[in-house]
Amino acid sequence: MAKPKATVNRTKCLACGGCIAVCPVDALSMSAGKATVDSQKCTSCYICIKTCPMGAATEEHA
Repeated sequence: MAKPKATVNRTKCLACGGCIAVCPVDALSMSAGKATVDSQKCTSCYICIKTCPMGAATEEHA
């Protein structure tokens, strides 16, 4: 079973860019002033989750 991808709770996101800076596969970008995850690129390494100071980056739940 594959690990869930990362996702961003846009309500909690402060647009600091920390998650974007640390993503090794460039799966995160800014969209409408908030971080967003490209699930096609995300490898579920969760570095963004560990980096986000607001807890906005989390595991995606089905």
